[in-house]
Amino acid sequence: MSATDAFPTQAKMRRSDLLAYTRRTALPQQSAKTPRTSQIVFGERQYLLRVLDSIERTLIPTGQRRREQALLERLIYSRTLELERLNPNWDSQVHSVLRPGVTPEELDELARNAPEEDYFLLRLISEHPRTGPKTLAALFRHPYSAIRENVARHPNADAKTLAELSRDTRQPLWFLVATNPNAPAPLRRRLEQRIKKMSKQQRPK
Repeated sequence: MSATDAFPTQAKMRRSDLLAYTRRTALPQQSAKTPRTSQIVFGERQYLLRVLDSIERTLIPTGQRRREQALLERLIYSRTLELERLNPNWDSQVHSVLRPGVTPEELDELARNAPEEDYFLLRLISEHPRTGPKTLAALFRHPYSAIRENVARHPNADAKTLAELSRDTRQPLWFLVATNPNAPAPLRRRLEQRIKKMSKQQRPK
């Protein structure tokens, strides 16, 4: 049954229909223990901005448009305040990371001053080509997997950091370390042998 078939027409819509549709099709809810990281809050704000843009560009009755614009603007402002509470001057800091002339020292200071929950800012720093070895060494234990992956593949990560990442039990970062030229040669050879062994095991017999 398609989503069109499952969803009642507007003329026949009842609240019970909507709830039943939600139960059938909604994605699994996040755990109540999931932290409100900047990655989540920023994503919500971007989504709300896209909805606002859609409303402003399409034909909607004037009264409805004004009500929904006002509601969305309040929600967007709320998300902006939430980002500011998490890390003051959040938007300005993101713009600093993306500025063409940003220096490794500036990136290091931004990373040191950012709270752990600022997943979005720290992810940007971890993938920035100017981020230095010291900053990457401070980020490789971060709980956000994308940050650890960025460090494992970063051309400025030092040998010690890469050796530590190759032993990360939370995810197979050793595969990324094996392709990083900064990894110690003995470690790279050992990891390359592991890749070859896995490849042989996965071949159809």
